[in-house]
Amino acid sequence: MASTVPAVRLDSAVAEDEFEVNPDATLQLQQVTVRRGTKLLLDSLDWTVEEDERWVILGPNGAGKTTLLQIAAATLHPTSGTVGILGERLGAVDVFELRPRIGLSSAALAQRIPSAELVIDVVVSAGYGVIGRWREAYGRLDVRRARALLHRFGVGELAERTYGTLSEGERKRVQIARALMTDPELLLLDEPAAGLDLGGREELMRRLSVLAADSEAPASVLVTHHVEEIPVGVSHGLLLREGKVVAQGLLEQVLTSELLSQTFGVPLNVERRDGRYFARAV
Repeated sequence: MASTVPAVRLDSAVAEDEFEVNPDATLQLQQVTVRRGTKLLLDSLDWTVEEDERWVILGPNGAGKTTLLQIAAATLHPTSGTVGILGERLGAVDVFELRPRIGLSSAALAQRIPSAELVIDVVVSAGYGVIGRWREAYGRLDVRRARALLHRFGVGELAERTYGTLSEGERKRVQIARALMTDPELLLLDEPAAGLDLGGREELMRRLSVLAADSEAPASVLVTHHVEEIPVGVSHGLLLREGKVVAQGLLEQVLTSELLSQTFGVPLNVERRDGRYFARAV
């Protein structure tokens, strides 16, 4: 029997001074707004991510996707509203203690990786929360874990290569291995397939699908513009347009032709085959 649960969550509003962090929730956002001058980047957003959920955030350019991910990564505070991350309230916790519990892969982070850095050091240095190895001493267990993660994403043989010599697809997989180095409780992936050719994208999707199916893997949030870049195993979706939530909930309820057309402002037809989604203009 088809579910009658609506795709859009209509949660009752909670006053900021009444907000209580749920220790069992991975992420909690209540009436979160972000302004930059006169521009509204996020508008009164409510969103909760549970520890066993895998989310995708979809929306056009300027929808607020990266801003939302920066809040989830504890690198940006909202203009108003309340945020709970891993049982801690943002603004009432030392973010330098919170951030190591969050794995992040983003273009902004990737741009800071020195091209001459050894791949193994790109990954293992995440344990100290630094980019670029200096005088830190890493134990054998740290190095072993870094190598295991590189092998998991199919780039184990590149451990002694320099980062600058890798292809874009290889770099993406190294970045995700780095994001998992600290055994995080929350994994954030900002457009992990951006810039990849078809072969590179499909290889990455295969490995992210394996990760999504792993019951021991952390809760995850993936940002993308394209439904073709949603790995099999993603359970929930959040659709954004102009800083507002169009819909959120179980992926099969959210990723419909009607809601995706509303999100991107053009008539789209959405199809699902073998667990993957595809969209084309009508």
